[in-house]
Amino acid sequence: MAKRFNKQPLKSRLITIVILTLAIFLLMFIAGYPDFVERYYSKGLYRAVCFIFHPIFNLFPFSIGDVIYILIIGYLVYAAIRLIRLLIRKQWQVAGIFTLGLIVGVQVFLLCFYLFWGMNYYRTSAAERFNLPDSGYTTADLKSVTAMLIDSANSCRGRITTNDWHQNNAAIYTTAVNAVRSLSSSSDNFHTFKPRIKPSLLTPLMNYMGTSGYYNPFTTEAQMDYDLPVFIKPFVACHEMSHQMGFGPEDEANFGGFIAGTQSKDRLLRYSAYYVGVQEFMFALRRQDSLARKELRKNISPDVLNDFKTERAFWLSYESKLGALSSVFYDDFLKANNQPQGLNTYNQMVRLVMGWYKRKPMVHR
Repeated sequence: MAKRFNKQPLKSRLITIVILTLAIFLLMFIAGYPDFVERYYSKGLYRAVCFIFHPIFNLFPFSIGDVIYILIIGYLVYAAIRLIRLLIRKQWQVAGIFTLGLIVGVQVFLLCFYLFWGMNYYRTSAAERFNLPDSGYTTADLKSVTAMLIDSANSCRGRITTNDWHQNNAAIYTTAVNAVRSLSSSSDNFHTFKPRIKPSLLTPLMNYMGTSGYYNPFTTEAQMDYDLPVFIKPFVACHEMSHQMGFGPEDEANFGGFIAGTQSKDRLLRYSAYYVGVQEFMFALRRQDSLARKELRKNISPDVLNDFKTERAFWLSYESKLGALSSVFYDDFLKANNQPQGLNTYNQMVRLVMGWYKRKPMVHR
């Protein structure tokens, strides 16, 4: 006698999929109203999430988010193997129900992503929040600020001591946290509860992926590659904690990290921020006026130029197909989340810094 198929699991999972689809659709509809997102999500629900999650996950010296991702990857491998086995055995009904369960899992993953952090991609822009002037700029403006940043980077690099250069990760993280806290106390636009940066358990993998750090939206943890050259680490820490402050787009997180670094009194952090500033502005200038870039490059000190070479050598030592593949994936991810420039969004910090400079000229250091 043939075994009867129980339709209840199939029906319940289909209903769940429909409900979750409607919930995701509603969030994407709300995403079309930045002012609403800003008021009720970024300055409302998201802050409540941070208020609850930060004290809990800060209790752990390692990244719980890393552990979650490792478990998810392990489960996906198991799921793929199980699904293949079911299909080979022609257990179509069981395979179908199992697949529907995976779809539910993906939908829950997306819903949690947007509820816990992802809606910050759709809040009002940093330019609006900070009342920055028109972010457009002339080549003359770009050259002027680039020259100033080069001068500041050279000056900061010249003040770096041996002790600064040999700080351990814990000291660097503490300095970055203090810089972010200082910003938070000075402006509601930098609001945060209990910022913290953690060394990622996935650092060996991140090296080959070409990733210096990441923010986990499910645990509100900011983590970074602990193997980076010392002069990169402070800025990366501030960048990732800027995501923790609700800066969604990468250019805005770069901007937050830059402001935190340049306003810090710590020599290494200040240099780290100006170093990245020079990188980004020189990249923008290369596309706008390559001859001007060549002339300004002559003004960069030998020590700073050597740091550029050190960083390049670091990433080249891990260059792989995995890095190229992850870049393509992340580029698409950014474009799907209100960042049409993809990976080039990082360099868009130039427009924000130019606006900041026009509104409030940066003090030479």
